[in-house]
Amino acid sequence: MTSVIRIAIDCMGGDAGVPVTVPAAFDFAQRFPDTHLLLVGLPDALADAVATVGKKYPGVTPDRYSLIAASEVVQMDDPVEVALRRKKDSSMRLAAQAVKDGSADACVSAGNTGAWMAISRYILKTLNGIDRPAIATALPNHTGRSTTMLDLGANVDCTPEHLLQFAIMGVALAKIGLPDREPTVGLLNIGEEVIKGNEIVKRTAELLRESPLDFYGNVEGDDIFKGTVDVVVCDGFVGNVALKTAEGLSRMLAGMIREEFNRNIFTKLMGLCAMPVLKHFRKRVDSRRYNGAALLGLRGVVIKSHGSADAYAFGFALQRAYDAVQSGLLSRTTRAIADMTHMPQSFETDRSGDPA
Repeated sequence: MTSVIRIAIDCMGGDAGVPVTVPAAFDFAQRFPDTHLLLVGLPDALADAVATVGKKYPGVTPDRYSLIAASEVVQMDDPVEVALRRKKDSSMRLAAQAVKDGSADACVSAGNTGAWMAISRYILKTLNGIDRPAIATALPNHTGRSTTMLDLGANVDCTPEHLLQFAIMGVALAKIGLPDREPTVGLLNIGEEVIKGNEIVKRTAELLRESPLDFYGNVEGDDIFKGTVDVVVCDGFVGNVALKTAEGLSRMLAGMIREEFNRNIFTKLMGLCAMPVLKHFRKRVDSRRYNGAALLGLRGVVIKSHGSADAYAFGFALQRAYDAVQSGLLSRTTRAIADMTHMPQSFETDRSGDPA
């Protein structure tokens, strides 16, 4: 690991693009002085944003970042084929390429999820022993820690073998925050009983029981936030629905509390008295603080931010990238897969040309 952590940022990605990504990048650089940022985007848009934002962060000198010019942008509604085969000079692609070339240790984008997954997978390739990458993130639970959950949308149809691979990668990610013990794994199901679930889930449970992982058994949706296990495994369809539901509930709850305390003078006074507790609660459940999901199983550190992220949330995605590099997530994952599948640990990859 290098002393300076280099992060390539697709500055054009997301609903807002440079008005969000560039301010977030400068704020992050100020908070983490051991970083160098590669800002990738359309030259004029980048230059204007950097000139404006740079005045607010005089401590982030030009030697702390590099500007990488792209001539194309992957739009949020672009089909994967367009992003992968036609837009070969996009900011998204150049950010991933920086990791492959070794000029960056990680890359981050808030752009089109399908395109980001396809481009990252094509450029970086998957690790030995991994058939499909998976999207993973940490969700808060009531123990005060977090639950690592995957897959969150990369793979709708999965085999039991895929889900076992997800579990291996999820454990490697969870161990960053649990260095002193082996993370426990739960399989998301419609009930805790062994007989519950479809045939894919049942066969996955068998594989997990046969594996050296610390398999707790089946878990239900509420176990994600109870902290029953450290890692929850499911296919991308179920995981994405669960994640979006949790985010919606978090926003709804925050709104209900705000409305309740604004009803009249008495509830406003109650709100003022409870303000310290409410601020702490709001901070704990603020989904922006958990922005930034890792695309596990690739031969490089790749982070996906929410497309709707504001600068505050995008900063946390950058921090996810920083933490992943600093903790050696890639080497941890490679070793875990090698131990489980008896595959070679080397992740050298072919660097040959573009798709036909």
